[in-house]
Amino acid sequence: MQDQHLYEYAVIRVVPRVEREEFLNVGVMLYCKKQKFLQMRYQLEESRLRALCPAIDISELAGYLCAMEKICAGGPQGGPIGMLDLASRFRWLTATRSTIVQTSRTHGGLCTDAAATLQRLYEQLVVL
Repeated sequence: MQDQHLYEYAVIRVVPRVEREEFLNVGVMLYCKKQKFLQMRYQLEESRLRALCPAIDISELAGYLCAMEKICAGGPQGGPIGMLDLASRFRWLTATRSTIVQTSRTHGGLCTDAAATLQRLYEQLVVL
């Protein structure tokens, strides 16, 4: 029997107008300490985003998500936060904020393969 490892994940949401509290799930981020894994998957469907907010700046939004991806990967390209350990980067990325890109509360589970679990969650929570 393969070992089960604890993981945590958060859904990445676009909240164009924070005061309206409307959002669209665009990605998932998953952290597994035992597998030394921190990655995210996302997609920006322009038609869905424009239905929620016609004036949204897609390229700016893509830049924010790209920055989050660099922080997940770690290293100097992720700036000062990218230099932190995996757990600290995950906690920073999932901290509560009132911006156009937010994450859900973190949720947990057990997995044998963090990458496969990330893909499954992405398909369940983001892909139509």
